[in-house]
Amino acid sequence: MRAKKKPAVIEYEVFQDTITCFHALQDKLGLDPLRVSYHDPDHPILKIETLQGTMTANVGDYIIKGVCGELYSCKPDIFKQTYDLLD
Repeated sequence: MRAKKKPAVIEYEVFQDTITCFHALQDKLGLDPLRVSYHDPDHPILKIETLQGTMTANVGDYIIKGVCGELYSCKPDIFKQTYDLLD
């Protein structure tokens, strides 16, 4: 058997250690609470609670809001293989 993934339009932000990005993650994607770990100050990590547990994202990773409103991270190379940018 085979299947083809249905096309879906998603919203995303690229995680950056900036106030602008933090606001977009909260306001645009609805990430609440926003949890960024500065255990290693040179490499902040965003923590995202999912049904499968806590996911982490590094600076430069894509934070995706799925079709059901779920949030998850995606590495840049996988994102570019999977999605075509609309704007």
